[in-house]
Amino acid sequence: MLKFAFILIYIFIIFLISVLYKGFNPNNKEELRKIIHIGMGPLIPFAKFLDIEQTSALYFTGLVSLLTFINYQSKLFPNIEDVDRKSYGTLFYCLSLFILIYLYWNKDPNALIAGFFIMTFGDGFAGLIGKNFQSKSWFFLNQKKSVLGTLTMFFTSLIVVFGLSYFQKYTININFFTIAFISTILEQFSILGIDNLIVPISAAFFFNLLITGL
Repeated sequence: MLKFAFILIYIFIIFLISVLYKGFNPNNKEELRKIIHIGMGPLIPFAKFLDIEQTSALYFTGLVSLLTFINYQSKLFPNIEDVDRKSYGTLFYCLSLFILIYLYWNKDPNALIAGFFIMTFGDGFAGLIGKNFQSKSWFFLNQKKSVLGTLTMFFTSLIVVFGLSYFQKYTININFFTIAFISTILEQFSILGIDNLIVPISAAFFFNLLITGL
């Protein structure tokens, strides 16, 4: 229980930061959501550091997914999905994490972290930069995308893959760019927030297949 207390404290801190931010910027709903989105990134390495078992991690993530679904109906915590568009991004976020834990928690933790980091940092920073800096843009499936946002997604994904590979001493090859490219293409499919499901699972799958080979 003590291990999960640390996890809960970390999650509470992220939400506290988001609440404080809303006090200063009540109208910037998208940035508020991205603080939570990005802030959860270190959660998996933190949980692995605490040596939490896979079963416990699944139960915890499953519970969070259920509570997220309930929140869509009750709106108890509107900060989580307080955006000016219809999106199930947070629910997909939780479900993708549940799937990644189930598939790779013990089998290939690096693939799990790669998929989760590409979603949290790649997609998160792409949304922030794409929205706050002007560049050429287009609409794909009624979702606005931009050159800067897309490039941010690609290079952040590449940094994640290179970073993990550096620490694990994997040989640098063209597959690093392949994973970043696939993740960037899939991030374009963001209708209803579905990218929070397909991007991390695909990134983890291809990292496992092309880099670790486990």
